[in-house]
Amino acid sequence: MDIQPIVPSSSTPAKSAQAGSLIGSDFNTFLKMLTVQMQNQDPLNPLEATDYAVQLATFSGVEQQVRANQLLTQMSGQFSVMGMAQLAGWVGQEARTSAPVQYDGNPITLSPNPASRADAAVLVVTDAKGAVVARETLPIGTAPYQWLGADAAGNPLPPGRYSLSLESRLGEETLRTDPVEAYHPILEVRRNADGVRLVLRGGVEVDAATVTALRVP
Repeated sequence: MDIQPIVPSSSTPAKSAQAGSLIGSDFNTFLKMLTVQMQNQDPLNPLEATDYAVQLATFSGVEQQVRANQLLTQMSGQFSVMGMAQLAGWVGQEARTSAPVQYDGNPITLSPNPASRADAAVLVVTDAKGAVVARETLPIGTAPYQWLGADAAGNPLPPGRYSLSLESRLGEETLRTDPVEAYHPILEVRRNADGVRLVLRGGVEVDAATVTALRVP
Protein backbone atom coordinates (compact mmCIF):
# COMPACT_ATOMS: atom_id res chain seq x y z
CA MET A 1 0.00 0.00 0.00
CA ASP A 2 1.41 3.39 -0.91
CA ILE A 3 1.69 5.81 2.00
CA GLN A 4 0.76 9.31 1.03
CA PRO A 5 2.87 12.01 2.73
CA ILE A 6 1.09 14.35 5.11
CA VAL A 7 1.44 17.86 3.73
CA PRO A 8 0.17 20.92 5.62
CA SER A 9 -2.63 22.67 3.78
CA SER A 10 -1.31 25.51 1.61
CA SER A 11 -4.56 27.39 2.10
CA THR A 12 -3.72 28.34 5.72
CA PRO A 13 -1.38 31.26 4.88
CA ALA A 14 -3.81 32.48 2.23
CA LYS A 15 -6.68 32.37 4.73
CA SER A 16 -4.60 34.26 7.31
CA ALA A 17 -3.64 36.92 4.77
CA GLN A 18 -7.26 37.23 3.69
CA ALA A 19 -8.41 37.58 7.30
CA GLY A 20 -5.74 40.21 7.95
CA SER A 21 -6.85 42.14 4.88
CA LEU A 22 -10.44 42.01 6.12
CA ILE A 23 -9.40 43.37 9.50
CA GLY A 24 -7.60 46.29 7.85
CA SER A 25 -10.57 46.98 5.61
CA ASP A 26 -12.98 46.87 8.55
CA PHE A 27 -10.79 49.27 10.54
CA ASN A 28 -10.75 51.79 7.66
CA THR A 29 -14.52 51.49 7.38
CA PHE A 30 -14.86 52.01 11.12
CA LEU A 31 -12.76 55.22 10.96
CA LYS A 32 -14.85 56.56 8.07
CA MET A 33 -18.07 55.85 9.97
CA LEU A 34 -16.66 57.50 13.09
CA THR A 35 -15.67 60.58 11.09
CA VAL A 36 -19.13 60.84 9.52
CA GLN A 37 -20.65 60.42 12.96
CA MET A 38 -18.58 63.31 14.31
CA GLN A 39 -19.45 65.53 11.34
CA ASN A 40 -23.20 64.90 11.64
CA GLN A 41 -23.67 64.92 15.38
CA ASP A 42 -26.21 67.22 16.99
CA PRO A 43 -24.31 70.39 17.96
CA LEU A 44 -26.77 70.91 20.82
CA ASN A 45 -26.17 67.40 22.12
CA PRO A 46 -22.68 66.33 21.01
CA LEU A 47 -21.24 62.91 21.84
CA GLU A 48 -18.99 62.72 24.83
CA ALA A 49 -15.32 61.85 24.40
CA THR A 50 -15.93 58.76 26.48
CA ASP A 51 -18.42 57.54 23.86
CA TYR A 52 -15.70 57.62 21.20
CA ALA A 53 -13.31 55.86 23.57
CA VAL A 54 -15.84 53.09 24.16
CA GLN A 55 -16.37 52.57 20.43
CA LEU A 56 -12.60 52.43 19.79
CA ALA A 57 -12.10 50.01 22.66
CA THR A 58 -14.91 47.76 21.40
CA PHE A 59 -13.46 47.60 17.90
CA SER A 60 -9.96 47.00 19.28
CA GLY A 61 -11.26 44.11 21.39
CA VAL A 62 -12.94 42.51 18.37
CA GLU A 63 -9.74 42.91 16.33
CA GLN A 64 -7.62 41.27 19.04
CA GLN A 65 -10.08 38.37 19.32
CA VAL A 66 -9.92 37.79 15.56
CA ARG A 67 -6.14 37.76 15.63
CA ALA A 68 -6.13 35.41 18.63
CA ASN A 69 -8.44 33.01 16.77
CA GLN A 70 -6.08 33.09 13.77
CA LEU A 71 -3.12 32.25 16.01
CA LEU A 72 -4.98 29.36 17.67
CA THR A 73 -5.94 27.97 14.26
CA GLN A 74 -2.33 28.08 13.09
CA MET A 75 -1.08 26.45 16.30
CA SER A 76 -3.73 23.71 16.04
CA GLY A 77 -2.61 22.92 12.50
CA GLN A 78 1.04 22.76 13.59
CA PHE A 79 0.25 20.43 16.48
CA SER A 80 -1.78 18.20 14.14
CA VAL A 81 1.11 17.91 11.68
CA MET A 82 3.58 17.24 14.51
CA GLY A 83 1.36 14.47 15.85
CA MET A 84 1.07 12.80 12.46
CA ALA A 85 4.83 13.11 11.93
CA GLN A 86 5.44 11.24 15.17
CA LEU A 87 2.81 8.59 14.37
CA ALA A 88 4.29 8.10 10.90
CA GLY A 89 7.14 6.29 12.65
CA TRP A 90 4.65 3.55 13.54
CA VAL A 91 4.24 2.58 9.88
CA GLY A 92 6.20 -0.58 9.16
CA GLN A 93 6.18 -1.69 12.80
CA GLU A 94 3.92 -4.31 14.35
CA ALA A 95 1.14 -3.31 16.76
CA ARG A 96 -0.17 -5.62 19.46
CA THR A 97 -3.93 -5.45 19.64
CA SER A 98 -6.95 -7.74 20.02
CA ALA A 99 -8.33 -6.93 16.55
CA PRO A 100 -9.08 -9.81 14.14
CA VAL A 101 -5.99 -11.14 12.37
CA GLN A 102 -5.41 -11.42 8.63
CA TYR A 103 -3.97 -14.87 7.99
CA ASP A 104 -1.97 -15.26 4.77
CA GLY A 105 -0.24 -18.57 5.39
CA ASN A 106 2.52 -17.17 7.62
CA PRO A 107 2.65 -17.71 11.40
CA ILE A 108 1.15 -14.98 13.57
CA THR A 109 2.60 -14.09 16.96
CA LEU A 110 0.00 -14.16 19.74
CA SER A 111 0.24 -12.74 23.24
CA PRO A 112 -2.06 -14.93 25.37
CA ASN A 113 -3.05 -13.89 28.88
CA PRO A 114 -4.93 -16.73 30.60
CA ALA A 115 -6.56 -16.35 34.01
CA SER A 116 -4.17 -16.84 36.93
CA ARG A 117 -6.20 -19.82 38.27
CA ALA A 118 -6.44 -21.59 34.91
CA ASP A 119 -4.90 -25.02 34.46
CA ALA A 120 -5.62 -25.06 30.72
CA ALA A 121 -5.90 -22.49 27.92
CA VAL A 122 -7.74 -23.13 24.66
CA LEU A 123 -7.42 -20.92 21.59
CA VAL A 124 -10.75 -20.62 19.75
CA VAL A 125 -10.59 -19.54 16.10
CA THR A 126 -13.65 -18.24 14.26
CA ASP A 127 -13.87 -17.20 10.62
CA ALA A 128 -15.42 -14.04 9.14
CA LYS A 129 -18.88 -15.67 9.28
CA GLY A 130 -18.58 -16.41 13.00
CA ALA A 131 -18.13 -20.17 12.60
CA VAL A 132 -15.61 -21.90 14.88
CA VAL A 133 -12.98 -23.44 12.59
CA ALA A 134 -10.36 -24.51 15.13
CA ARG A 135 -9.70 -25.12 18.83
CA GLU A 136 -6.09 -25.40 19.96
CA THR A 137 -4.59 -26.00 23.41
CA LEU A 138 -1.97 -23.41 24.34
CA PRO A 139 0.71 -23.59 27.04
CA ILE A 140 -0.28 -21.93 30.32
CA GLY A 141 1.52 -18.60 30.61
CA THR A 142 1.98 -15.24 28.90
CA ALA A 143 4.92 -16.15 26.66
CA PRO A 144 4.44 -15.29 22.95
CA TYR A 145 2.92 -18.10 20.90
CA GLN A 146 3.30 -18.72 17.19
CA TRP A 147 -0.10 -19.56 15.70
CA LEU A 148 0.39 -21.54 12.49
CA GLY A 149 -3.17 -21.14 11.19
CA ALA A 150 -4.26 -24.77 11.29
CA ASP A 151 -7.81 -26.07 11.49
CA ALA A 152 -9.10 -28.76 13.87
CA ALA A 153 -7.57 -31.49 11.68
CA GLY A 154 -4.19 -29.76 11.51
CA ASN A 155 -4.63 -28.59 7.93
CA PRO A 156 -3.77 -24.98 6.98
CA LEU A 157 -6.75 -22.63 7.00
CA PRO A 158 -7.51 -20.66 3.84
CA PRO A 159 -6.20 -17.08 3.79
CA GLY A 160 -8.64 -14.64 5.33
CA ARG A 161 -9.67 -12.75 8.45
CA TYR A 162 -10.05 -14.66 11.71
CA SER A 163 -11.05 -13.73 15.26
CA LEU A 164 -9.11 -15.31 18.10
CA SER A 165 -10.23 -15.79 21.69
CA LEU A 166 -8.79 -17.63 24.65
CA GLU A 167 -10.77 -19.86 27.01
CA SER A 168 -9.21 -20.00 30.47
CA ARG A 169 -10.28 -23.31 31.99
CA LEU A 170 -10.05 -24.91 35.44
CA GLY A 171 -10.87 -28.57 35.05
CA GLU A 172 -14.22 -28.69 33.25
CA GLU A 173 -15.07 -25.10 34.17
CA THR A 174 -14.51 -22.16 31.84
CA LEU A 175 -13.28 -19.30 34.02
CA ARG A 176 -13.46 -16.67 31.31
CA THR A 177 -13.12 -16.11 27.58
CA ASP A 178 -11.05 -13.16 26.33
CA PRO A 179 -9.93 -11.81 22.96
CA VAL A 180 -6.33 -12.73 22.20
CA GLU A 181 -3.88 -9.99 21.35
CA ALA A 182 -1.70 -10.54 18.29
CA TYR A 183 0.96 -8.59 16.43
CA HIS A 184 -0.20 -6.93 13.19
CA PRO A 185 1.90 -5.04 10.61
CA ILE A 186 0.92 -1.35 10.47
CA LEU A 187 0.34 -0.16 6.91
CA GLU A 188 -1.08 3.32 7.43
CA VAL A 189 -1.93 5.92 10.08
CA ARG A 190 -5.08 8.03 9.70
CA ARG A 191 -6.51 10.94 11.68
CA ASN A 192 -10.25 11.63 11.74
CA ALA A 193 -12.79 13.34 13.96
CA ASP A 194 -12.73 10.40 16.39
CA GLY A 195 -8.93 10.35 16.78
CA VAL A 196 -6.08 8.35 15.27
CA ARG A 197 -6.79 5.09 13.44
CA LEU A 198 -4.27 2.46 12.37
CA VAL A 199 -4.74 0.43 9.19
CA LEU A 200 -3.34 -3.06 9.67
CA ARG A 201 -2.69 -5.89 7.25
CA GLY A 202 -5.82 -6.96 5.41
CA GLY A 203 -7.50 -3.57 5.88
CA VAL A 204 -8.26 -4.12 9.57
CA GLU A 205 -8.66 -0.73 11.30
CA VAL A 206 -8.18 -0.11 15.02
CA ASP A 207 -8.10 2.86 17.34
CA ALA A 208 -4.49 3.75 18.17
CA ALA A 209 -5.49 3.88 21.84
CA THR A 210 -6.16 0.10 21.80
CA VAL A 211 -2.55 -0.73 20.92
CA THR A 212 -0.75 -2.20 23.94
CA ALA A 213 2.73 -2.70 22.42
CA LEU A 214 4.85 -1.94 19.35
CA ARG A 215 7.76 -3.88 17.96
CA VAL A 216 10.05 -3.86 14.94
CA PRO A 217 9.42 -6.99 12.82
